[in-house]
Amino acid sequence: MDGLRVDHTGGVLRLELDRPDTRNALTDEVVAGLIDHVDAAGRDETVRVIVLSGAGDHFCSGFDIVARNARGTDERRPRVGSIQRRLPSQAHRLIPLLLSVQTPVVCRVQGWAAGIGLHLALAADVAVAADDARLWEPFSERGFTPDSGGTWLLPRRIGEVRARQMLLLGRAVSGAEAAEWGLVHRAVPGGDLEAAVDDVVARLADAPTIAIGLTKWLLHAGASASLEEHLQHEALALELSSRSEDFREGLSAFKEKRPPDFTGR
Repeated sequence: MDGLRVDHTGGVLRLELDRPDTRNALTDEVVAGLIDHVDAAGRDETVRVIVLSGAGDHFCSGFDIVARNARGTDERRPRVGSIQRRLPSQAHRLIPLLLSVQTPVVCRVQGWAAGIGLHLALAADVAVAADDARLWEPFSERGFTPDSGGTWLLPRRIGEVRARQMLLLGRAVSGAEAAEWGLVHRAVPGGDLEAAVDDVVARLADAPTIAIGLTKWLLHAGASASLEEHLQHEALALELSSRSEDFREGLSAFKEKRPPDFTGR
């Protein structure tokens, strides 16, 4: 679709934001496309890892609010309340979906990752950034409040004090500093970014997909579950993963002292 490039090769689904002239700012159509493809990937037996990236020099500069507000200046301007009616089926559906889909998500960050662009990286299971990338919450400087889970994700990832620096004071963070803070998982020189992402993607594509997906579910569910509830979740996940073909392959490989050859089944 226009603005989103999709490639499914082998077990890897690549979703590349393709609006480089706007620093890959998101539109309603692109968000809808991301939701559709991520949702479908969660049910697709052939997809073992999802990769989010941006074309050109930047990952994503946030939502294209300039274009949206330009469309709303005539008599067809949306009614009051349009934002709160729209968000639950758009950005506020995309972020929880990335967090909960039982397919690992890898995000490649170069250039600017702002607003929802930053939140896409936060919602990924592994985010690798160029050390000179710029991660920024633009809301206070633009005069409106955060959306797409920023005020929920940031404190949990980097703590209250640093989250307030970014959300209230508008501090932009480099990729290198983001890695030190735990905002992203790794920062590398820009020239090494593609290879670093490919290495993570290859490892996840060859991993025991069922066990990885259930472990992701446990990490997400554990954020709001009591210990007793979470132990029940762990028992269920263990029951399911131990019935997989990859579990049997892992046992055989251990006995035979060889690397396992997981198929994702």
